[in-house]
Amino acid sequence: MKLVTRDTDYAVRAICYIAEADKVVTVTEMVQKLGVPQPFMRKILQRLSREKILISYKGQAGGFKLKLKPERIFVYNIMNIFQGKFSLNGCFLKKDLCPNRGKCILRKKIKDIEGEALRKLKSINIASLIKN
Repeated sequence: MKLVTRDTDYAVRAICYIAEADKVVTVTEMVQKLGVPQPFMRKILQRLSREKILISYKGQAGGFKLKLKPERIFVYNIMNIFQGKFSLNGCFLKKDLCPNRGKCILRKKIKDIEGEALRKLKSINIASLIKN
């Protein structure tokens, strides 16, 4: 299990780059600076634009800029966009609901870990990442 997928990683890197630039940034510039393949970068930026994280500008001087302040963009929200609901406690049987779900001694411990991870992820914003 991966905590952060490739799309989420690329999205966070792109958002940090745009936040630091504090201007309209082209896809080509981000591809060159971040080393992300262009098809992935386009797809990710378009999704972030649809999700109201970025503003898309078309035309000769086109590109992307942050719609929200870096302090208001959290890693948890980016993960939700690209990975869905954060969960560490999926049933090992995957297809069927575990018959031991109500009595599982491991499930409670994993839920506790998940809760702590969520609290930490919800506290990490883009502003804190670009400071470092």
